[in-house]
Amino acid sequence: METFVVSALKYRPSTFDEVVGQESITRTLQNSLETNQLAQALLFCGPRGVGKTSCARILAKQINSATTSIDNDSSFNIFELDAASNNSVEDIRKINDQVRIPPQIGTHKIYIIDEAHMLSTSAFNAFLKTLEEPPKHAIFILATTEKNKIIPTVLSRCQVYDFKRISIEDIKNYLIKIANKRNLVFEEDALYLIAQKAEGALRDALSIFDRMVSFTQGNLSVSGVANNLNVLDHQTYTSFGKLFFQNDIPGVLTTYDTLLQRGIDSLQFISGLGDHFRNLMLAKDPKTLLLMEVSSSVKEEYTSATATLSSNYILDAIKLINCCEVEYRNCQNKRVHVELYLMQLASLHFNGEKKKNS
Repeated sequence: METFVVSALKYRPSTFDEVVGQESITRTLQNSLETNQLAQALLFCGPRGVGKTSCARILAKQINSATTSIDNDSSFNIFELDAASNNSVEDIRKINDQVRIPPQIGTHKIYIIDEAHMLSTSAFNAFLKTLEEPPKHAIFILATTEKNKIIPTVLSRCQVYDFKRISIEDIKNYLIKIANKRNLVFEEDALYLIAQKAEGALRDALSIFDRMVSFTQGNLSVSGVANNLNVLDHQTYTSFGKLFFQNDIPGVLTTYDTLLQRGIDSLQFISGLGDHFRNLMLAKDPKTLLLMEVSSSVKEEYTSATATLSSNYILDAIKLINCCEVEYRNCQNKRVHVELYLMQLASLHFNGEKKKNS
């Protein structure tokens, strides 16, 4: 049996052009290299799985690429330290001693310190002098998910790059590229579900993608992905919407019971219902339609569904859903609590009369 390489490693970017969703940062780093204005101490901070370590490795390779011949391996000048397991003063002292020795190949030695926030206070203090006055051949790249844990004296000595969460659209487009490379059968909305579940982390999206490919045997359908991830797709909320608009209280209650039987979390359902009505409001105007992070076909469905709904109705529905979510944690009988609000949604503006939330 051949060793399987997970997508997060197989498709890890090797150039700045391959980095997803961080164009402003990659362009700044490239410009700094081209103009020879790269700082000697850099801090890459941001959420997990958005490309901090990948960018650090790409930058480290490119720093010496212009001065190192093909026959020589510039990776000898790149040193990585995992601060999660090497966070003591002794570990930093070793770096302080090594950094004095100039590189044998190329012009610079690059030190990448991952999970930098895990360094102890003593280790940070031992590192301060080297960061403030590093040898001209040394460059330090610190990466962290928790910028707030980096002591101010270290922050002041570093050029800080704030990585952002990757948009659902960018993640979805990247997954489409990978699916096409692997000749997989997929529905675009299924990849949207994966992108939404990843919450802005491309590495998480790729891990989920691998799991879904195994589960669906290379046929990524919306229903298959939704069932495996135990999430609700837009069709579920569309069905609920139709029941609300028809004032069908029995249908709403039985459909909600079906979701509970599936093991769907009620708070997750309420939150998704709020997103659904928000999308209905956004779909009422072409200007706000662009704010919806869904596929073009789903946008068309929302535009069609919202045509017969008034803005006042949608706003009142959103207020009810928000109240339900806010009060959910403090109620004892959570099922009855949710059902009460679902019945109010199903009777909202019944016969043209606005129902007030008592």
